[in-house]
Amino acid sequence: MVAEPPADDGNHRGAPGRPPGVTTTTGRRLLGNPWVGTVFRAVLAAILLYAGTVKLFEPGGARDAIVAYRIFPGDWPTLLGWALPVAEVLLGLLLLVGLFVRWAAAATFVLMVAFVAGIASVWARGYNIDCGCFGSGGDITDEGKAWRYTSEILRDLLFAGMAAWLVAWPRTRLALEAAPRGTTYGDPSDHGTDDEHDDHESGARAR
Repeated sequence: MVAEPPADDGNHRGAPGRPPGVTTTTGRRLLGNPWVGTVFRAVLAAILLYAGTVKLFEPGGARDAIVAYRIFPGDWPTLLGWALPVAEVLLGLLLLVGLFVRWAAAATFVLMVAFVAGIASVWARGYNIDCGCFGSGGDITDEGKAWRYTSEILRDLLFAGMAAWLVAWPRTRLALEAAPRGTTYGDPSDHGTDDEHDDHESGARAR
């Protein structure tokens, strides 16, 4: 009599019937992976440094671009015209060297959401402007307005997503700051740092 193979209880990793909270090794290793965060950190740093530096060399900073949004009254555009590029450069430097990554990413997230809200606001009110995200800015013709505003909003949402990733997982490679206490990556049900995962898998391969 041939013995039947044991029934698959779905408890091993990678099985179709695995219980909630158990993920594949690949999925676990990608979620919050420090190298992915490093790429996001570098992209955001480059964008912020470029945008801020260009604005600092504009006459009046970003004042003309801010005036075009028709949101801030009085002298606010003049103040923000210099404060914005300085903040962008500062955040870019922090992300570039990997210091206060979580806080710098949080501030970047707020900044990107504010940009999205501003662009959506002028679009809803029927104005045609150059967002001034990388210098210049101001009123322009309405040619290609829908595509321009849509692409700018999607772009800033992408950057906001990168910043949100770094808020959730601020541990990255090639950074000056040490990993925040308790920072892990992978499945939220997994415990230990990524280095511990590396050691565990290396030991498994050796055996």
